[in-house]
Amino acid sequence: MSKVQIIVASTRPGRVGPSVARWIETAAKEHGGFADVELIDLLTVNLPFMDEPHAPAEHRYVHAHTKEWSATISGADAFVFVTPEYNGGFNAQLKNAIDYLFTEWRHKPVGLVGYGFTAGGARATQMLKSVVSAVGMTPVDGPHFASVHHLLDDNRELRPAAPAPAIAARMFDDLRRLSDALKPLRQERGLE
Repeated sequence: MSKVQIIVASTRPGRVGPSVARWIETAAKEHGGFADVELIDLLTVNLPFMDEPHAPAEHRYVHAHTKEWSATISGADAFVFVTPEYNGGFNAQLKNAIDYLFTEWRHKPVGLVGYGFTAGGARATQMLKSVVSAVGMTPVDGPHFASVHHLLDDNRELRPAAPAPAIAARMFDDLRRLSDALKPLRQERGLE
């Protein structure tokens, strides 16, 4: 059974991230490439600022919140990070969530979905590429949503224009193929 986790990066009040993530979740379910689609909100996960005494690559976690985060992430075959763009980059909560772990991310693909104003989160996802690559993930470009507040309906649900659905479908195609291709590496290293 293959599983993709969609991670909402923003935790601030009035955030748009959950609306974008719900749209991505619907696109994932409609795509059908993953048997299990799980939405994870970093606001709910509520990780404190990195407080583990050992390097994540050692996998010697001492705190319950880290062990829970590890178990959650270990169960996925692929990810989608839904990130805002703050000052030309991605937010600190997402960086913190990535930094808590190492082996749990390795040899797994990640779709990068950005949103914001003029650049639509493109600068944030570009910065994310180097970070996710450093922990052994394979980044895949996803849709970006510029002027995202103008794409929300009266219920604050996202209603993007074309070509977003086609880009999301292509992202899930790539995530599925990469997940399958990387699976032998995960198994060989005991990560599966």
